[in-house]
Amino acid sequence: MALQKAEITPKTGSNKTALVCAFNPHEVTLSSGASWEHKPIRSAASAPPAQFGGTTPRKLGMTLWFDQNWPAYKGRKVEDDIQRLIDWTCPTSDSRRGNEPNPPTLRFSWGTAKFANFSAVLDSVSVTFSLFSEQGVPLRAKATVAFTEVPDEPGPQNPSSGGRAGRRTHVLRAGDSLHSIAQREYGKPAYWRGLAAANGLDDPMRVPVGTTILVPPAEDVEELS
Repeated sequence: MALQKAEITPKTGSNKTALVCAFNPHEVTLSSGASWEHKPIRSAASAPPAQFGGTTPRKLGMTLWFDQNWPAYKGRKVEDDIQRLIDWTCPTSDSRRGNEPNPPTLRFSWGTAKFANFSAVLDSVSVTFSLFSEQGVPLRAKATVAFTEVPDEPGPQNPSSGGRAGRRTHVLRAGDSLHSIAQREYGKPAYWRGLAAANGLDDPMRVPVGTTILVPPAEDVEELS
């Protein structure tokens, strides 16, 4: 199939302008999975029972093209767009000023395709330049990219009033702890006490895999810690 126009649009960060690229819809890799915890049992005849720990994020992989001579690419520079693509693997400038630096959240779109209808971060980029001007300026490049799904940011509880962010939940997986959740969600592992209080946990150090943990806004957890 011929190259078709695709876009990658940042949902976070200061620059939310879409990145235009050429996409050959010949092959796209979409993967997902589940996390299972297997606890050895001496009486088990073969495999021990497995406990569901939650789903793993979806992953999307493909090859994108950037060509100075492609009609839909008019007015753009390959070198600038490739640099922007690479920059998306780094924390945004505004998030560096906070407690938890994060790369921008992105959304890939092509026509009416639904397979990529989720928010994601850019996991990896591998670029091959294949055409240059006489001055050495890149005119054509091929980028192999991989995206990993991330949860959408919670909206206000009452959109009309612009109230505080709604509460989210997290299903405890193998290897998780209140400390790790507090570090990931708030950038402060000491907030595990607030998480424990918000969830009414009698023994915060022994929370079973598969337990649904309420993840309140940071200000609520800070008050409870």
